[in-house]
Amino acid sequence: MKSAMRPVKPPRRLPPKKPSSTNQKDPVGVYCRVRPLSPPDQECCIEVINESLLQLHPPDGCKVNRNGEYKETQYSFKQVFGTQVTQNELFDVVSKPLVEDLIRAKNGLLFTYGVTGSGKTHTMTGSPGDGGLLPRCLSMIFNSIGNFQAKRYVFKPDEKNGMDVQNEVDALLERQKKEIQPQVIPRTPMSRQRMDPEFADMINIQEHCKVEDVDEDSVYSVFVSYIEIYNNYIYDLLEEIPLDPIKPKWNTPGRNADFIPPQSRILREDLNHNMYVAGCTEVEVKSTEEAFDVFWKGQKRRRIANTQLNRESSRSHSVFIIKLAQAPLDADGDNILQEREQITLSQLSLVDLAGSERTNRTKAEGNRLREAGNINQSLMTLRTCIEVLRENQLCGTNKMVPYRDSKLTHLFKNYFDGEGKVRMIVCVNPKADDYEESLQVMRFAEMTQEVEVARPVDKPICGLTPGRRYRNQAFKEELTRRLEDRGGPINGGDAEDQAVVEILIQSFPPLPSCELLDANDDQTLPKLIEVLEKRRRIRQMMAEEFNKNVCTFRAMLQDLNGVVTAKENFAQGKMTEKDKMIASQKSEIDRLDKKIKTLEYKIDILEKTTTIYEDEKRTMQQDLDNHQHKLQRQLSDKRRLEARLQGMMTDNAMKWEKECERRVAAKQIEMQNKLWVKDEKLKQLKAIVTETKSDKPERPPREKDREPRVPVRSVSPSPAPGDVFKTRGGGQSVQFTDIETLRQQSPPSGGRKRRSSPSNQPPQAETTDSEWTDVETRCSVAVEMRAGSNLGPGYEHHAMSKRRRP
Repeated sequence: MKSAMRPVKPPRRLPPKKPSSTNQKDPVGVYCRVRPLSPPDQECCIEVINESLLQLHPPDGCKVNRNGEYKETQYSFKQVFGTQVTQNELFDVVSKPLVEDLIRAKNGLLFTYGVTGSGKTHTMTGSPGDGGLLPRCLSMIFNSIGNFQAKRYVFKPDEKNGMDVQNEVDALLERQKKEIQPQVIPRTPMSRQRMDPEFADMINIQEHCKVEDVDEDSVYSVFVSYIEIYNNYIYDLLEEIPLDPIKPKWNTPGRNADFIPPQSRILREDLNHNMYVAGCTEVEVKSTEEAFDVFWKGQKRRRIANTQLNRESSRSHSVFIIKLAQAPLDADGDNILQEREQITLSQLSLVDLAGSERTNRTKAEGNRLREAGNINQSLMTLRTCIEVLRENQLCGTNKMVPYRDSKLTHLFKNYFDGEGKVRMIVCVNPKADDYEESLQVMRFAEMTQEVEVARPVDKPICGLTPGRRYRNQAFKEELTRRLEDRGGPINGGDAEDQAVVEILIQSFPPLPSCELLDANDDQTLPKLIEVLEKRRRIRQMMAEEFNKNVCTFRAMLQDLNGVVTAKENFAQGKMTEKDKMIASQKSEIDRLDKKIKTLEYKIDILEKTTTIYEDEKRTMQQDLDNHQHKLQRQLSDKRRLEARLQGMMTDNAMKWEKECERRVAAKQIEMQNKLWVKDEKLKQLKAIVTETKSDKPERPPREKDREPRVPVRSVSPSPAPGDVFKTRGGGQSVQFTDIETLRQQSPPSGGRKRRSSPSNQPPQAETTDSEWTDVETRCSVAVEMRAGSNLGPGYEHHAMSKRRRP
């Protein structure tokens, strides 16, 4: 018997974060669906122009532009679906290519985005009688692989986003073990009549809707999981919480206000650098009804609430993951190939995003307000990641995309950085009240179309001969037909046994006639006795030969039994060693699991710390940018002020240079005038001093001339002016014996001109008054005349004209 799981590790692929430039890329496909107005007479703000163009116009009462006109905006998408479109038409265009890629081992992501009440959940799930995209995807998958599905537990999740494979015997034993245990999630009956009537009308199985070119030499198995992201925490909606036997309804959602939610899950990265939810429940399903039953049970646990905008508003982002495992058959086309590296996994994620909303419109309070804040924050992070991706691809930059800021973006990081198809359905409500929110949704959707994702590559071929499944089936059918023609294997064995018996009977001597016709017949009985003796001897010989063969066969069996026992002992020793090795490996695995949990806890702390640091970094970068802008503005203002001051200084310097030149010229003229005046004064004083004193008669005193004009000191002829006496203190004291008399005499009369000879002098009596008066007048004029005055004599002849101030 082969081992259940081969310990061969899959080859580690390079991280698909940065695909090479040679890989082809496809833009994110963005589609738009317009919801019908519930009251048809409501005001509408959205108009569908054509299949790819949509126009928004402001409703009445909205703010107008500066020119007083309304601003109508148009947005283009890959395709626009109007109010009359059906779910089937939407599925054929958007979801059907994703299912085809899933069957061909390629990943896909589809999410609905829009305002609260725009029809996202209706598009994804559907309504009674009209199933949405999710049940139609499940129906197409099982229609395509229905005849090629593996038995249960042949594929087994390894809880690390991988898959193990085991043979059918081990799968059968595991099925029996699971059937003994109580079913966590019971399978849905295949009968339509026994389905839950709550969702039976949503499943519309169409046999013609399937993938055509399915690999017939492979076996498939579908696993589904359902999670929700609530307040930036991940919860498993398929996790079964054990009920309290005393209070069986104690922890039932919707029936008890003290409902304890399940434990939140963490995100991990697998060997291929793909993100997955650790410990998430993965249920193997074999039909559309069974898969949708699992989804509906998780849907009942999803958090919804009543708001002002929607009676049943989603308060979390829901993610339904369909994982398809496929592996090729062996060379005989009978059993699955027991090689883990040949397993191919692909998944399709269907995301129903919670609606973006304004808290002032929803009138949210308490928990509803906190939920709305977390929803808007996660959608804002998604928008930021799309903007950074778009900038990196268009501008060639290498900015870090903030995937870790939100669990939503962190979970789908590998879709944008790796390979796969990404599709988005933008749901809008055309009513006028949602105009502002719809405008923001349209801008984000139009920007998302510019982001490109690497195109998924085809899976590698295993190298075995194609068509081996049908050849094996044809061989079995032909063998069965030939056995039936020959009568079957059991009848043929009976015929061979009868032939051997006949040969043994023919080897005995024939019996003679046993009839006794005469009482004296003495030959018949001896002949009969002789024949019987021969037969007895042959029988004994055959018995001896048979016993001899039996002994030989018994000895052979004993030898074989010894060999088998030895082999069993050897195998038991090997099994014991393997058990010990397995036990040690299990202990090592437990230790590593504990270490992984510790490291994950540390990673979680580091992620939170990194998030805090990144927030601080962004805040500081914004502050730095603001300061730089402010400094640049101040620098530009300083430069303008310096230029202005330089101009003013230049102008003032020119003005002051001119003013200084003017003042220097005026000062030079003023100084020249002062010098001239001083020269005149000196000349006049010199003339006065040099005149003869004896020729001047004394002028009789007048009342106005009592004040001394020019003091003349008269010294007495006494030679000793006083006597000197010694004082008591040792000093000397002077006692004056003569008095010095001071008299005032008028200056001698006369004009400026000197007399050449005394003979020309006029008589004394006639010239006394005139000469005195002339000298007095000239002295007063010389003393009182100021520099630059026009009263100075000879000003017009001896000085330059003064420059006038401009």
